[in-house]
Amino acid sequence: MTQDTFTINYPAISVGTEKTDIIFYTSEETPNIHSILIPAGQQGRILVTDTTVIGLPVMQPVAKAFGVDATVEAGSCYRNGAHTLLVLGPGESHKTIENILTIIRTALDSGLQRSSTFVGIGGGVICDMTAFAASIFKRGARLELVPTTLLAMVDAAVGGKTGCDFESYKNMIGTFYPAARLHMFSEFLQTLPASEYRSGLAETLKTALLYAPKLFSILQNQKEQVLEREPELVRQIIRRCVIAKASIVEKDLTETGLRMQLNLGHTFAHALETCAGLGALPHGDAVAWGIGRALQLSLNVGLCDQEYRDDVEAVLEQYGWCKDPYHPVLEGKISPQDAGCLLLSAMKKDKKNSSSSVRFILQREINSTVIQEVDEDTVLKVLEA
Repeated sequence: MTQDTFTINYPAISVGTEKTDIIFYTSEETPNIHSILIPAGQQGRILVTDTTVIGLPVMQPVAKAFGVDATVEAGSCYRNGAHTLLVLGPGESHKTIENILTIIRTALDSGLQRSSTFVGIGGGVICDMTAFAASIFKRGARLELVPTTLLAMVDAAVGGKTGCDFESYKNMIGTFYPAARLHMFSEFLQTLPASEYRSGLAETLKTALLYAPKLFSILQNQKEQVLEREPELVRQIIRRCVIAKASIVEKDLTETGLRMQLNLGHTFAHALETCAGLGALPHGDAVAWGIGRALQLSLNVGLCDQEYRDDVEAVLEQYGWCKDPYHPVLEGKISPQDAGCLLLSAMKKDKKNSSSSVRFILQREINSTVIQEVDEDTVLKVLEA
C-alpha cells in the first residue's frame, strides 16, 4: 500500500506525542479503513465516533465489524474482541465535560491501559473530545484521529489542541496533546453536507490569508471546482493547509507566540458563537464573519489598505458568508443596538486573552500578520450595524 505521509515533530509531552504522522489515503485504500484503524495484533483500542459518522458509507466496514445497526443511539457501546466502539451524539451541543467522562468511563470499563490507543473518528467535536480524554486518561494514552470533515482535516485535528465547551464558552477546558497519527480519508468529504463543507472552507481561507497565497488564488479563481469537491483539488487543498499549519505548530505547539496567528478571525468568531448560542451556526461560518471583521479592523487602524480588505470581502461574498457587522444569527436574540457591547464582553472572556485587554490577529496584507491590542471604541466601530 503506497501512502503519502507527512510528519510533524514536537517536544514530547507524553509517550507517543513527540511527532504526528499524517497519512493521506487514496480512494482505493478507503475500503480498508477497518484494518487500518485496528491493525492485526493490536492490543485493545477504543474508537469514538458519533451517530452521524457511523452511518456514512465510508464507515460501513467499521460498523459491520462491530455489529452496528441502523438504529444506533447516542451513548451506545459495541465490542469486537479487545476493541471497543463508543458512539456519541453529533454536534457542538455534545461537546461537554460529561461526554469526556463517558469516554474515560468506557475506556476503564473496557480494561484499557495507558499504552492503549484512543481513536477519534469524526469532525472537530469528536476529535477534540477524544484527544482530551486520551490526554487525561491515566495521564496520557496513545492517540490517533480520523477527521471526517473539511474543517477537522485542515485545522481542528492538526496541531494537538484538545478540549470541550463549558457553559456558553467554547473550548474553555482542554490541553495540548498531539495525536501519534492522523488518518486523512478525503472520501469522507464527498457525502459531507454543503453547510459543513463550506464551514471547512472558511478555515481554508484563514490558512490561505496567513501563509498560502497560492491557496487564496485557488479559492478566488476556482470556486466551481472547489464547491463541486473535485477530488484532486480537494486533496491539494487539504495538503496545503496541513503543511502550512504544521510549520507553525512545530515551532510553537502550546501557543505562546507564533501559533497565535492561527486565531485570525477567531476572537470575533468565538464571541459570536457565545452570544448566538453554541451550535447555532457552523463554526466556519462564524470564522468567516470574524475574518471579515478582523480585516475591517485592520483597515480602520491603518494596517492594511482598502484593496486588500475588498479582495477578502469579495471571496467572503463569493462563497455566501456574511460580511455585515450584524450577523443574521443574532436576529431575535440580540438587537443590533446591543450586539456590539455584548460581543465585546464575550471577547474579554476568551481564553486567548492574557489580561483584561483584548488581543486581535490583524493583517497588513496576505502573509503579513500582527498581534495587536485595540481599544474598545475602535473595536465597537467594526461591530456597529
